[in-house]
Amino acid sequence: METLYDAFAEAVTDSPGLDFLGTTPSCGGAVLTFGEAGAAVDALSAAYRDRGWGAGHRVALNLGSQPLHFLHFLALNRLGASIVPMNPDHRVAEIRYQIGHARADLVVATAPAAAIVASALNGDGPPVVVEDRLADDLPPAPPAPRGNPSGAGAEALILYTSGTSGAPKGCVLTNDYVLTVGRWYRDLGGLFTMGRGTERILNPLPAFHMNCGVTSVTTAILTRNCLILPDRFHATTWWRDVAESGATAIHYLGIMPPALLKQPAGPWDRAHRVRFGLGAGCDPTLHAAFEDRFGFALVEVWGMTETGRFLANNFEPRQLDTRAFGRQSGEMEAMVADDDGRPVPDGTPGELLVRCAGPDPRRGFFNCYLDNPDATAEAWRGGWFHTGDVVRRDATGMLYFVDRRKDMIRRSGENISASEVEAVLAAHPSVARVAVLAVPDEMRDEEVMACIVPAPGHAPGPDTAAALVAHALAELAYYKAPGWIAFRDELPVTSTNKIQKNRIFAGQADPRSDAVDCRPLKKRKLAS
Repeated sequence: METLYDAFAEAVTDSPGLDFLGTTPSCGGAVLTFGEAGAAVDALSAAYRDRGWGAGHRVALNLGSQPLHFLHFLALNRLGASIVPMNPDHRVAEIRYQIGHARADLVVATAPAAAIVASALNGDGPPVVVEDRLADDLPPAPPAPRGNPSGAGAEALILYTSGTSGAPKGCVLTNDYVLTVGRWYRDLGGLFTMGRGTERILNPLPAFHMNCGVTSVTTAILTRNCLILPDRFHATTWWRDVAESGATAIHYLGIMPPALLKQPAGPWDRAHRVRFGLGAGCDPTLHAAFEDRFGFALVEVWGMTETGRFLANNFEPRQLDTRAFGRQSGEMEAMVADDDGRPVPDGTPGELLVRCAGPDPRRGFFNCYLDNPDATAEAWRGGWFHTGDVVRRDATGMLYFVDRRKDMIRRSGENISASEVEAVLAAHPSVARVAVLAVPDEMRDEEVMACIVPAPGHAPGPDTAAALVAHALAELAYYKAPGWIAFRDELPVTSTNKIQKNRIFAGQADPRSDAVDCRPLKKRKLAS
């Protein structure tokens, strides 16, 4: 077994009648068995093969979080092609960047998404095909620009992560990575112990994220279990969907526990079969209350797209009132280090470094950052992957999250590069200088704040703030737009004219106190 499709084909052969992919009842509740999914994958792969698509090609998929995405992934994986999952919320600048940087040879999308992508590319890019017209409109493939790779080491997909300086990086992920992640989740044990053909994993995270798009689907294939997909998280209908879908496990983001605890108590709270939740960022002050009310364990984990495998707090006692996320285990080694890469004493905060045990520290990790060998080498300096997260370890080996070193905002589970938002805002004529940073948010963990020095002739205030948000929404996904805008006469800088973000609000109790609240303007723009 060398590819994701190989694993899927085995499941189709030995478990054709077991459920594999479905949607929540509020999204229609349709379910495909492994056998039915296999037939759909056969038809899709034949359509691609007939037009010459296969090994060496990259196909961008903008199909949202629905079973269709995974059927195309499997069909293309069968042929040796690589996929580039797209975020349906992305807008012009993000679409152009991702398609161009990945050098995608084709875009396959839903009809609404295809219209947006085609408009953004404006004829300067690969062909864009509407998914339900694939049989009629799929063009002949160009010569494969990347040779004829195959097997475990072949590129399976490229996932884009928010960079800390500049544009997002493309993580090149191989078939070996994909299968390693699924086996890791399958074999962790403890509170994550899974039955074979008996579990239903409900995951509200998007298919363009590693969590759902790789970890969950691969584990479901390897264990002959079912992955259930909502369109996204809805607090008001969550427990009914959980119960009626028969979910035995859920995945969560930090935003979900407080949102669900704020819902009025009702009969659906415990009318479910969930045994565990997997996620990160649950507020320690709410953790025990959530488990008491809803009757199952929320198991905190730590992981990144680059690492594949994740660390998990999946054995008791779990210390629910802390930011504990587990100990190193198996072949996933972890070290807490100082700025020179040397281990620090227990109890001392330092950067989390991870690697695979054995002679190849990179085995099972991402292959590289696409076309960025310097960033790849920097991340792997000293033979350890440098995560950028500050953690501490206690005498028992338990690891606790402390902070992030990166210039990153973590909003509702989405990593947002401050520099990416700064670049877009700086292009607006009303902006002379800008600094983007994270501020606390009671529901979303963190929110985006933009500190603006207005250009001459532009007055600070709500009207300018609204214009800046509208500009950001036209270029970026809605969640990256500033939720708060603070106007300043100047921003503190170093002797080399670099903005000192840590001094902008020095001595100010709440950075939001004199800022314009733009959160009501951050509306998710749905395709139409």
